[in-house]
Amino acid sequence: MGWSEKTNGNLTISERVKKAMQNLGLTDYEVRAYLPLIQMGPLTASELSNIAEIPYSKIYEVLGSLEEKGWVKVGGGRPAKYYAKSPVTAVETMKLKLEEKLQQNGEIIISELMPIFENRWAKEKPDIWILRGEQNILAKLKELIANCERELLLATPSLPKEVLHALLPFFITIKGKNGRIQIMLTPDTDQQTLKKLAEVAEVRIREHMFGCGAIRDSKEVMIIFSAENGKRPAIAIWSEHISLAKFARDYFDYLWNSAYVVKKFKANNE
Repeated sequence: MGWSEKTNGNLTISERVKKAMQNLGLTDYEVRAYLPLIQMGPLTASELSNIAEIPYSKIYEVLGSLEEKGWVKVGGGRPAKYYAKSPVTAVETMKLKLEEKLQQNGEIIISELMPIFENRWAKEKPDIWILRGEQNILAKLKELIANCERELLLATPSLPKEVLHALLPFFITIKGKNGRIQIMLTPDTDQQTLKKLAEVAEVRIREHMFGCGAIRDSKEVMIIFSAENGKRPAIAIWSEHISLAKFARDYFDYLWNSAYVVKKFKANNE
């Protein structure tokens, strides 16, 4: 580590420290003014100007800025002497000032620019997205379910154990919010899966289903089409189009009303 900054031939600091101080908003003059104060103690503006090699015409401006930023304080007497605050105090002071500045400016930016962004996004956002690839489809399905507040409708010919394991925590969360979950499966679903799902949802069995679908709160829908072997998803469509979500929900209700409840299905297979 190279050492570059020298003050009065004695104090040296690494280039890394100097850069860090400048990254926090200190100028080169302010760094040079602060260092003698932590090494030598209180100094007058004139003394500091000579020691730090800062033009006298600039020294009061530099010290005033350091005081405002929380790095130094001025004492009484004639002439006045300047004291260094501890690096811990100085950094914490700057942290609070930066956080306050970030919050104030962030609120202004968000309040004025978000309506513009959202208006443009609403115009440009396509009504329907096409998803390809098992991982992409599963990730979007998890996002849909995670955003559910009051009602989730799910129809799927099969529910692999790894998918059940990934989705079950979301089902539990929805149930904990007093939300309603309806899940429709086919008869070849294993009993262990049915038992787990029945603990968090209303479950029904239907002989025939084509593809897989999920509807969230009657305003978001995802339809997944199986590959040729019928076991893995090949492509899916996703939409927040209200009319499409309503149509999908009506179709789900039609299938649901003609499906077997899990208890009856179990009884018929005993």
